[in-house]
Amino acid sequence: MTVIEAIGVTRDFPGGDGGIVRVLTGVDLAVARGEMVAIVGASGSGKSTFLHVLGALERPSAGVVRLAGTDVSRLSDDALAALRNRTVGFVFQFHHLLREFSALENVMFPLRIAGVAPSEARGRAESLLERVGMASRRHHRPSELSGGEQQRAAVARALAAEPAVLLADEPSGNLDQGNAERLHELFAALASEMGLGLVVVTHNMALAALANRTLSLEEGKLVGSSSTERDA
Repeated sequence: MTVIEAIGVTRDFPGGDGGIVRVLTGVDLAVARGEMVAIVGASGSGKSTFLHVLGALERPSAGVVRLAGTDVSRLSDDALAALRNRTVGFVFQFHHLLREFSALENVMFPLRIAGVAPSEARGRAESLLERVGMASRRHHRPSELSGGEQQRAAVARALAAEPAVLLADEPSGNLDQGNAERLHELFAALASEMGLGLVVVTHNMALAALANRTLSLEEGKLVGSSSTERDA
């Protein structure tokens, strides 16, 4: 089952001379449930822009994006935000945890905002923190956690609403090698284990090597496809 799809996606931005800068040009991508796709490319190639379009943080200038089968171009801003909140989890290079809250409270936060009862939100958060290896650190605030622990808590938070899609933008970019490797192994397991469509933008070829497919964004287009021996 395809959980995220881009068809002919183009993204333009205003140029400084009054013209148009085209960052994405007719990009196509389909990601199935349980599949991990890595997107690599040079800095400034448009990888983060493409991830934002896939996750409905930005609308494409042309083309179609479907999240869990829904064409996002047909939705109002409010309806789009609601779809994004229940369908997509995001992990960024910087964890963006709320400093005044514990890891547990950070993971509970999106659930409480969505109206989930406290006991249910707590149970879900504790289960996710255990899955990412953070059960013993759940009551610690971000300042008391290592960089790797903070990022794993951010992954748990991204999974709190049980999204169909997980999008990660340079998730190990600020981590040392040991913490990066642990995070990479976690991502590789999550797609198949939780039935996610996972798209990760990365410069780290060790992380890309764990994906089912690795694609390169060059001159606004996705090119090449290499499949690993991992099962989709």
